[in-house]
Amino acid sequence: MRTGFLLLGLSLALAGCATVPSAEQTAEQKAARANTRLGAAYLRQGQYEQALDRLTKAVRQDPGYAEGHSVLAVLYERLGQHADAARHYRRSVELAPQESSLLNNYGQFLCERGRLDEAEQYLRRAADNPLYRTPEVPLTNAGICMLRAGREQAAEDYLLQALRANPSFARALLPMAELRYRAGEPLSARGFYQRYLAVAPQTPESLWLGIQIERALGDLDAAGSYSLLLKGRFPDSPQAQKLIESEKQNG
Repeated sequence: MRTGFLLLGLSLALAGCATVPSAEQTAEQKAARANTRLGAAYLRQGQYEQALDRLTKAVRQDPGYAEGHSVLAVLYERLGQHADAARHYRRSVELAPQESSLLNNYGQFLCERGRLDEAEQYLRRAADNPLYRTPEVPLTNAGICMLRAGREQAAEDYLLQALRANPSFARALLPMAELRYRAGEPLSARGFYQRYLAVAPQTPESLWLGIQIERALGDLDAAGSYSLLLKGRFPDSPQAQKLIESEKQNG
């Protein structure tokens, strides 16, 4: 199955993992944490040159600071320097093997690179931590990764686990709707889709899926409403082009 759903959950929050208590930190360790915070802020703002300067300083100041390596890896990934990103992601999980946010980051990176079996291992480890507050994030990423691998049953298992952890988690609801639609269960797909609409705004991907679900159920009024929204709000999207092509074919 081809899927356009995006992985999610790269963590730029500074969790303080793999650190000594602040009272015992050296001046270099404190500087590394300050530079990591600044680097993460620059990264969020798209100021990549400034982010790179701060984050490379941070990992020089404290090579054992896992969060510094992880945020630097996110930056290198954004810059398309995947070998450097892999090196720092790997180092971050070596330094903090129980830190779920870092495991999720590395698992997400591996999935994007097509290393799906490895990605699943890291995402599963992230979700299995009983102290992690948002297991739905790595579980959903694992589900989307399994979709890319064509392992639909495994994908559904992960997504349902994510929804048990957080029943209103939009990023799991939409791929579940697609899975049920592709399985020939449009009524079940509509249920997940309506749950998604209750908690998230429409996107080109969600509108196109809604059109397909309602067409399968024979509700042409609902399909037409979604079609008008897709062409009106997102006229240049690939999904709008698919809609136009489908209308010509059904003509």
